[in-house]
Amino acid sequence: MERKRDTKILVVDDEDYMREVVRSALETANFEVDEATDGKTALAMLRQYPYNVIITDLRMPGITGETVLEEALSLFPETIIIIMTGDGSIRSAVEATRRGAYDYLEKPFQLEELVMRVEKGIENQRIKSENRLLRGELQTKYHFSNLKGNSAPMQNIYRLIGAVANKTSTVLIQGETGTGKELIARAIHYSGPRKDHPLVSVNCGAIPSNLLEDELFGHVKGAFTNAHQHRIGRFELANHGTLFLDEISNMPMDLQVKLLRVLQEREFEKVGSTTTIKIDVRILAATNADLQESVSKGNFREDLYYRLNVIPIQVPPLRQRRDDIPELVAHFTKKYCAEQQLPLKRVLHDPMKFLMAYEWPGNIRQLE
Repeated sequence: MERKRDTKILVVDDEDYMREVVRSALETANFEVDEATDGKTALAMLRQYPYNVIITDLRMPGITGETVLEEALSLFPETIIIIMTGDGSIRSAVEATRRGAYDYLEKPFQLEELVMRVEKGIENQRIKSENRLLRGELQTKYHFSNLKGNSAPMQNIYRLIGAVANKTSTVLIQGETGTGKELIARAIHYSGPRKDHPLVSVNCGAIPSNLLEDELFGHVKGAFTNAHQHRIGRFELANHGTLFLDEISNMPMDLQVKLLRVLQEREFEKVGSTTTIKIDVRILAATNADLQESVSKGNFREDLYYRLNVIPIQVPPLRQRRDDIPELVAHFTKKYCAEQQLPLKRVLHDPMKFLMAYEWPGNIRQLE
């Protein structure tokens, strides 16, 4: 198996046995691991290398785990720090999480649990980091400013986005392929109170049906053949944020039942697990199909349709908003001239007449 070279872990503990078993478990999961025998050594190593994850004992002679925590976060605020604590130190461990530690484990603990929490922390941090890096761009790219057009149909879309952004209700975005349904979903997310939390997307039509359940809910180690490690699903990754289910009409019927339960109960179990996980996720769904017709044909559950269609947004095709084509053409021309380092070009009158008269079966995506 390929080593996870993008992630390097520092294990800090004055007990040789504890360091060895933790290191062995992490290396079995293909992480690169360094060890520090005490807090002083750990601080010296931290000043030399920005570790992605630090797993440290709380109580050590001399420099304690609390000091390692403070120093690590002051040097590298993005570091994932997991505290190992023994009897009588739970209160201190909880306090450490308030001061910036990602999580804590009480000794003795299952090594599989440690590996799972490390993987979950890395994935959560990756999403947070991406959101932070892109937030400035996203605020403009996916806010109203990136939804081009001032036609009456688009003005209605803007009003709908503004009306639903601060709500928690499920939104069903329907429209032909290429009309910009994902841009609308992103505008809703980044205009609302969950904008600082993850927006996680799943294309239900691009993932084979036998893999989609695992993609959505994750699995526990040993759940099926080759399930060598725990896996975090998209629902868990989107906790406190938004999950965008694109091409929802392609979801298999058996998974529709499970999705309905998640929408009703706000909880689920991983594949192969009996442990219930509570979540706080807003659902945005999109489809280019007529879901009511799919319901009538027996291809989509009626109860799930009504759960999804709490707030419907119908996205108009480009042929119904032709007045927006000149603005879209100018936008794409500017975008690609900049990317190709070309002087800004413009489309002349006759070609523009042709563009505005064309039916655009592929909508904005085809125009681009």
